[in-house]
Amino acid sequence: MIVPENPMSNAPKYVIRALRAWFGTHEVLHGIDIDIRAKGVTAIIGPSGCGKSTFVRCLNRMHELVSAARAEGRVELDGENVYESDVDPVLLRRRVGMVFQKPNPFPTMSIRDNVLAGKYLTHTHRREEAERVVESALRQAALWDDVKDRLSAAGTSLSGGQQQRLCIARALAVEPDVLLMDEPCSALDPIATARIEDLIHELKERYTIVVVTHNMQQAARISDQTAFFLQGDLVEAGPTNTIFTKPKDSRTEDYITGKFG
Repeated sequence: MIVPENPMSNAPKYVIRALRAWFGTHEVLHGIDIDIRAKGVTAIIGPSGCGKSTFVRCLNRMHELVSAARAEGRVELDGENVYESDVDPVLLRRRVGMVFQKPNPFPTMSIRDNVLAGKYLTHTHRREEAERVVESALRQAALWDDVKDRLSAAGTSLSGGQQQRLCIARALAVEPDVLLMDEPCSALDPIATARIEDLIHELKERYTIVVVTHNMQQAARISDQTAFFLQGDLVEAGPTNTIFTKPKDSRTEDYITGKFG
């Protein structure tokens, strides 16, 4: 069991024990044990195919949306196992938002309606609150000043970096507790990447954020905790500074220094 040291006094947001996941008969996660601290950034690193994306998708039960995919084990969010039969996955995904690798604003919707899409889907939209929700979410995503005069324009009319921030605003509009980000900068240029990283630093004061990244420098810049995955196993997890300067496992050091991956 790997339970990283937590220098913060707050209790973990997630407590994950014996998490296993499959695609059909292929097991992609082999009994993951980890605590994820509240209101901070946890980076998930490792080579392609090691189970990083599957792991984060298990945190809000998106993994089970794939045909023949399944998971077992305990994924406790604020002390509640999200895999209990009485947990509504739709409501869980409202609490645990997701931002994907490629910006995916809804192409037929305006900027305003893209922000409100989660409200529509979870039946929590209130017309009298719509403008406040839109402005608040766009401000949190550092996009309000860019789009406040063209909220009726198509979401796809924005640049790639702006589209990604719009997707972040869409996730924030439903007031989640957790924000999952799966390679959120891999399709962006360096300037847009820097803005997303700055945004992550701001958001971690209010949200628990889990970021999958292949970029070691990015993980070092944005995260408080880092977890290294390899071939479906969690090799090592702990404070980012420790993982990058004094890893306990030689495989972690080999990956971080570029000997493989």
